[in-house]
Amino acid sequence: MNFSIPKKDPATTRIAAWNVAGMKACLGKGFKIYTPKEDADIWVLTETKMNAPSLEPALTKNYPYRYWSISTKPGYAGTCILSKIKPLNVSRSLPSQLHSDPDSTKGRIITLEFDNYYLVGTYVVNAGEKLKSMEAKKEWMKAFHLYLAELDAKKPVVWAGDVNCAPTAKDLAKANDKWNKRPGYTEVECTAFKKLLDEVRLVDVWRDMNPTLEHYTFWDYRTFGRTKGDGWRLDMFVLSERIRDWVKSCEIRDEIYGASDHCPIVMDICIPVPVSIA
Repeated sequence: MNFSIPKKDPATTRIAAWNVAGMKACLGKGFKIYTPKEDADIWVLTETKMNAPSLEPALTKNYPYRYWSISTKPGYAGTCILSKIKPLNVSRSLPSQLHSDPDSTKGRIITLEFDNYYLVGTYVVNAGEKLKSMEAKKEWMKAFHLYLAELDAKKPVVWAGDVNCAPTAKDLAKANDKWNKRPGYTEVECTAFKKLLDEVRLVDVWRDMNPTLEHYTFWDYRTFGRTKGDGWRLDMFVLSERIRDWVKSCEIRDEIYGASDHCPIVMDICIPVPVSIA
């Protein structure tokens, strides 16, 4: 619990994302201590595993605008966005014309529209043990690619959350041992991620700012991943290339651990004030 949080420039918006690996458990294991110190303007919380929105004061006190996407499967997936800033519009699924089963995306995506950008929070489909869910992952990535392209054609996009993909060998430990064997680091997933960035013209912010560093956001409890240094960078901020210069900082808070098998990521961004129309 000994950590310090860099002070936020009042001119910036602080967006934080965290896979909490179960909201109820995380609330009892440090969430209430850490999050007030971070004091983000917007939180993207993933893998909440909630069956209904929570009225826990730690989630409601400073965040009047709260949006939950609940999975149709009890205790599974789940995404939540808490915001101090009121959005123009909210959606909680991929459009039906893009995905053959929109219900299957519930609990995995929330999109907030603001004046100058879209914020898309995701808990992307995991390819699963022995890659058993790879077909579902392929369908998700294809639909999500088209969705981000549609949004980006209207306004810049900020995509945040657990993307369930380590795009390069620098984004996970012991990469050679895991290639095409472990979900999140296969040719199918890495190629789809790169294609999305290239074709929609998006930037993986932390990697863009730290081209050679090897820091992680997830460590498997079952294999004592943190103790062994066996981590993955699965949680990211990805945004439209044309707003790259809005970003003032992007950090992995790997000193925050114990409340989840993931750590938070935080981005400070200077969003231009909308120009009023006379």
